[in-house]
Amino acid sequence: MMTIDIHTITYEQFADTLDHSILKPEQTEADVIAGCAMAKKYNIAAVSVKPCYLPLVVQELAGTEVAAGTLVSFPHGHSTIPVKVYEALNGVENGATELDIVMNIGALRSGDFDYVQDEASAIVQAVAGRALVKIILENHYLTAAEKIKACQILDAAGVDFVKTSTGYADTGATPADAELMKSNVDPKIQVKAAGGIRTVTDVLAEIEAGATRVGTSSTESILEEFLTTRDYKPLHFA
Repeated sequence: MMTIDIHTITYEQFADTLDHSILKPEQTEADVIAGCAMAKKYNIAAVSVKPCYLPLVVQELAGTEVAAGTLVSFPHGHSTIPVKVYEALNGVENGATELDIVMNIGALRSGDFDYVQDEASAIVQAVAGRALVKIILENHYLTAAEKIKACQILDAAGVDFVKTSTGYADTGATPADAELMKSNVDPKIQVKAAGGIRTVTDVLAEIEAGATRVGTSSTESILEEFLTTRDYKPLHFA
């Protein structure tokens, strides 16, 4: 995992941090197809989509480097462990290589840390080697101590990413949260920031704080902003 210098970041490095979100309840098949076309055009990291549209995304992204991702127990995280494991396995069976899973927030806030670890461990073990596991803390509802504890638990469970937010709480990602989370997990575990990220400045602030992935629905406008402020076009960009 390469450290990115925000002052010398290339287009390829920048685009490879972005997960394009197509998660709003009103979004249609046409929105998904358009989002995938955009993702292919700009060669971003991944598209994250509602489970019902995952097969369509897999079809649309076939033959590209863009990963297909889906959600588990989104946006509240209150499904039981067996249901979350089933959703994760169903996502993998439908072609997802990345899973964004909402932690049981109430369990963490209740101090039931064994439950939180059992949940994460069960999902990690179920999809081991088949998909990246990103666990969403939903930091809006957590104290600093709870965020730290969640990161320590998820580290022990062997997740691939800890993620700041769903984008559906009253507040989303902050660089301070990304930095806090990064400092409380093993270096091999990555941080994904999401929620309210709409500009190049927002993305770079999260990267500087330690995030290696950024989830946003403003992907195209962010990338166009990046391209207009740089003196080059990436070789793959048409």
